[in-house]
Amino acid sequence: MAKDINITEASVYVGTYAKYNDGSIFGKWLKLSDYSDRSEFYEACAELHSDEDDPEYMFQDYENIPDSLIGECWISENVFEVLEAIDRLSDNDQKAFLIWCDNDGKDLSKSDIDELMSDFENDYRGHYDSEEDFARELVDQREDLSDFALEYFDYEAYARDLFMSSYWSEDGHVFYN
Repeated sequence: MAKDINITEASVYVGTYAKYNDGSIFGKWLKLSDYSDRSEFYEACAELHSDEDDPEYMFQDYENIPDSLIGECWISENVFEVLEAIDRLSDNDQKAFLIWCDNDGKDLSKSDIDELMSDFENDYRGHYDSEEDFARELVDQREDLSDFALEYFDYEAYARDLFMSSYWSEDGHVFYN
């Protein structure tokens, strides 16, 4: 399950391996929104650890960054582009996007973010209180069912069938397979 991420608060605690190996966890939390790109972020890291000739940065902790964009010793080349694209989504859609990426095995660090966003928009159907509520909406959109048929329609069975093949959901977010 995708964890709640507030992209605007994306931050990294930056130390170095040399300091860590010497028994120090000296570093600082750097908020990614303070930097325009990866290069500027690394300049801030260099300034922070200017007491070392060739520091090897150690990202000892991070918050509000998808796991596929950062590791202990690396940060994705497209991290700023991805975070900016995700930030343009509503809070609800951000969570849905991350769920979709996690469940579909999308690698944010290697994928083209514009293609991912387009694919997500094609697959995401919205947030519903239940799978049955989604099924009801699909039936309500049909104009070829009589009031009599609607009165006896089995929404629970229809939802079950929909989610066995064409759709999947998590935390109320519905996606097309």
